[in-house]
Amino acid sequence: MSEARRNFLEGIRAETPLLIGVFPFGMIYGALAVNAGLSNTAAQMMSSILFAGSSQFITAQLVAEGAPALVIILTIAVINLRHMLYSASLAPHLKNLTLKWKVILSYFLTDEAYAPSILQYEKEGLQTYKHWFLLGAGFSLWFIWQTSTAIGVFLGASLPDDLPLDFALPLTFIAMIVPVLKKQPMIAAALSAGITALIAHPLPFKLGLILAALVGIAVGTLLESRYKQEAE
Repeated sequence: MSEARRNFLEGIRAETPLLIGVFPFGMIYGALAVNAGLSNTAAQMMSSILFAGSSQFITAQLVAEGAPALVIILTIAVINLRHMLYSASLAPHLKNLTLKWKVILSYFLTDEAYAPSILQYEKEGLQTYKHWFLLGAGFSLWFIWQTSTAIGVFLGASLPDDLPLDFALPLTFIAMIVPVLKKQPMIAAALSAGITALIAHPLPFKLGLILAALVGIAVGTLLESRYKQEAE
């Protein structure tokens, strides 16, 4: 087996546990998009072109509310700003790739593809064919997302409203985060953000989530700086 193929298959294997939560999430999006007034083709094409679950959900909701196109575009841009952090984190590992490879991998770079990839890269270090791992993780996620979206679009309004599929997204992100929590600053940042999100949940416009993120970043940065000072 070639090194490229081995890394590609390892990426698929690492991604597989997360796909269990992604599948029902994609079904929910497909049904929501159709019920929001998008055509079947538009709903499916959004999964193929945009390929960003949270942004697609927000877009479907804004379309249903008749929001202007500019508002939708700006909202998507803000939501996807986190991908700049993902790119910066992966850049040292992928900096020697050609522009063609970087464009391809940027399309497949999602939350679920980033999590196992950065863990693999930090463990294995620099390798010639390591980008195939991210390709494998991203492609398997893409395939499942397209399939689950198509099923959701096909079923549409026939999905019962009380079907408990919304549990999938939190479980997926928990599965992504837990393996990364190895140092005390990381654990403290996650706990403080989680507690803040619960306390600030009543705030309007989902401001509690933004506040939770800021608290988590502040706590993690403060503790990380303190540990570095003690080490020196």
